[in-house]
Order: sequence, then C-alpha cells, then structure tokens
Amino acid sequence: QVQLVESGGGLVQAGGSLRLSCAASGRLFSSYVMGWFRQAPGKEREFVAVISWSGATTHYADSVKGRFTISRDNAKNILYLQMNNLKPEDTAVYYCNGDLPEPITAVPLPGTFWGQGTQVTVSL
Repeated sequence: QVQLVESGGGLVQAGGSLRLSCAASGRLFSSYVMGWFRQAPGKEREFVAVISWSGATTHYADSVKGRFTISRDNAKNILYLQMNNLKPEDTAVYYCNGDLPEPITAVPLPGTFWGQGTQVTVSL
C-alpha cells in the first residue's frame, strides 16, 4: 500500500509557473510507474504526464507538452510536476497517481494509488 500526498497548488496568473510535489509513503515507490492526472470542473479526469520507475521514460498529454515536466526523486520518495507558461485551461484539481501499468504508453490508464488532489487555478 502506498499513500500519496500532493502539495504546491495555488492561484497563479497566466504565464506563471508552479511546481507540484507528491510525497509517497512506503518502500516500493521507486518500483512504481508514477503519473499526474487532472480534473477540471464539469469534466472527466484526464491524463497529464507519466514517468517510468527509473525516470528514463516520460510521456505527456499534447495539451501540456513543452510546458510541463514530470520528474522523480526515488531517494526522497517524491514525484514532481513543474508547470510553466500556465494557461487558464490548466485550471483543475491535480492528482498524483501511482502504479500505472507497464509498459508505459502515450496515454496510459490510471494506476492503483491516488492522492487527495491539489487545486491549481490560473487567472487571466
């Protein structure tokens, strides 16, 4: 069992940046494929980014490619999402997700473990 706790969300103006963090409990974090999903009001939860257990492989949703960067620190059991050049359409609750299926695909199905989510709001 893995517990995930997100932090780093907030209110930012368009064009600004935020870095989300996801702290994971448990000894198996480094063995899991990890990802970020988001859910905007009135919309379904959607994939944002995924990273392999080693960090060597990443995939992004087309809507965030070139602006967001997913990374991980296996020594600290932390997953990150660096978000640059934020747009109002990035406004959503962002969820950390663990144990995504392998092999990694361009648009993966969600994994087993979820965090509670962190709100990101981008204003004009």
